[in-house]
Amino acid sequence: MKIRSAIKSALVFTLILTSASLRAQNVKDSVSIQGILQQEDQAWNKGDAPAYSQPFSTDGTFTNIAGMFFKGHKAFLDQHEVIFKSFFKNTVLKQKIVSLKFVRSDVALLETLCQVSGFAKEGLPPRLQLDAKGQLNTRLLQVLAKEAGGWKVVSYHNVDIKPGTPIPE
Repeated sequence: MKIRSAIKSALVFTLILTSASLRAQNVKDSVSIQGILQQEDQAWNKGDAPAYSQPFSTDGTFTNIAGMFFKGHKAFLDQHEVIFKSFFKNTVLKQKIVSLKFVRSDVALLETLCQVSGFAKEGLPPRLQLDAKGQLNTRLLQVLAKEAGGWKVVSYHNVDIKPGTPIPE
């Protein structure tokens, strides 16, 4: 009886410690991922494509708001160099976390609402529309993986939110 009781107590204690350790790890990882989001906003707002692309994985995949698909860090960087010199020049990005979910300890799904403002008079390509406030609204889903050096974006999928679609404030 005493042995069974001791085993049960040890198992419960182990589960409690494991749970506490996982929560602490998730908090640390959440803070790291939020740091990536802040870095993205700051780099975008400076028009700094290399800094914006820094957390993007070497072999990551990228779908832009026009539905174009790209592979690799270089393609991600090249596309952002182009847009920061053209219709997204001098724009301001603000991202708001909708959901951050760890599907494993080394894989996270990050969904954000993005608002981009500050467009020049010529604005965006015709296929994209600004809202009544002159902002482009998108939903961005980033899949992040913990690699040797930290968290990296391994997939980046951005879709525009059409005017008239409700957006949470």
